[in-house]
Amino acid sequence: MKEKTIKKLTADVLILGGGLAGLYTALNINENKKIIIASKEPLGKSNSYLAQGGIAGELNTDEKVLAKHIEDTLIAGSGLFDKDAIKELVYDASENIKMLIDLGVPFDVDQDGKILLTREGGHSTRRILHAGGDATGKNIMETLIGLIRNKKNVTIIENYMLYDLIVKDEKCYGGQLISMDNEFCNVFADATILATGGIGAVYRDSTNAHGATGDGIAAAYRSGVELRGMEFVQFHPTVFYDTTGTIKGQKFLISEAVRGEGAYLLNINGERFMEKYDKRLELAPRDIVSQSIMKEMYDTWSEYVYIDARHLGKEFLSQRFPTIYQKCLESGYHMEKDLIPVAPVEHYGIGGVKIDLNGETSLANLYANGECCSSGVHGANRLASNSLLECIVFGKRIANEINKKSSSKINSWEIDIPFSMNKNSYHPIREEIRNTMSKYVFIVRDEEGLKLALTIINRHYKNLCKHPFTTVDYYRTLNIATVAKLITEAALARKESIGCHLRIN
Repeated sequence: MKEKTIKKLTADVLILGGGLAGLYTALNINENKKIIIASKEPLGKSNSYLAQGGIAGELNTDEKVLAKHIEDTLIAGSGLFDKDAIKELVYDASENIKMLIDLGVPFDVDQDGKILLTREGGHSTRRILHAGGDATGKNIMETLIGLIRNKKNVTIIENYMLYDLIVKDEKCYGGQLISMDNEFCNVFADATILATGGIGAVYRDSTNAHGATGDGIAAAYRSGVELRGMEFVQFHPTVFYDTTGTIKGQKFLISEAVRGEGAYLLNINGERFMEKYDKRLELAPRDIVSQSIMKEMYDTWSEYVYIDARHLGKEFLSQRFPTIYQKCLESGYHMEKDLIPVAPVEHYGIGGVKIDLNGETSLANLYANGECCSSGVHGANRLASNSLLECIVFGKRIANEINKKSSSKINSWEIDIPFSMNKNSYHPIREEIRNTMSKYVFIVRDEEGLKLALTIINRHYKNLCKHPFTTVDYYRTLNIATVAKLITEAALARKESIGCHLRIN
């Protein structure tokens, strides 16, 4: 093996990920600290950018109002939650949402300038802010990207992915990065923040951006960092079902806010069915709606159900949900006169790197935020639109902790990387793992299927570990195998059904 040229950079803070969790944290860190943001793809290519529904949070800080948001989050979490973390999430919401407004995020308002609010599944009241109708993530991210690019203390490295943390004497000193062209860069930092996003690429079909391969979770696992709740994978109940079978990979979701505004779910026979499963009907929490749809599909021998928004009218639908309306049109559906076929698809990884109330992990100097972390606020099932709120609340808390620390001389050293190229394609391995996860570790799980899945995944995982290669394709595959292994092991270990983890034996 030969050695390859390796860049070496230093910073006070290394942020791994260019979504909301990373950018908002960076904007709250003092300007006297040098920050490097490493993004696997160009800024904007993230799950945050894709968020449709909105961001949940009460601007009214009345105790009774906040108590209802806490209660809704507790109920959705099905009993597995960190109540202290939920309190911080809800109580810190107003301050952080107001900061987004001050930063220039154009939330939708009425003719009098009052912020418009919507409702989604599991929420007992309208408390969800949105922007651009159904393009909340896009509007938030474009605002923050514009601000972050003008920060003199921030350096942005795009098209570099994390493949391992730099750990010495039980402390994190930064991250080892590899570019999409297989160039290497070691970044040393006093504080490192994992904000690497989701796990959607572990499944055959997902609403996630293509780069969501669980890199932060996998790298943390390799460094012995404590994880939690990996069995809890949330499946969005209403994702557009392509009856032609031509759309592969990333799927387009029909926001929960469509049901929040009054749309119904119908089975293949045109019958409304949610009353059979939950008194909250279409606005039950996501785990219940997804599981109900699966039961209905099974009972009616179908692969999808329908969203019926016809009664809401073209004017309302096209103005309130312009992105969804246009996407449906492109697929040949008019929301005001057609039933829209939908089915559950992987959407959000609830488990991840365990953090405390200040975003600190079990490894010194390492923080985590966003979908790659487990803060405890989501329990066994995430309440709709609490995820963007989690990014900003914990991002601010992480920034506050880092701001308390004085800058010091950053330790760095040479790290040799054995360079080895492998021209073989890992695509078949990724495909088999994704198909296995989608078949056996989906919404409904049983012991036999989980054991079979783990056998298949472990075979690939062990072979990958046995024959390492320092390429992007290798690490992308290793990370998918690692996260699939962690999800399946945790699903096997938890015998009871709870939240979005449904075991039938």
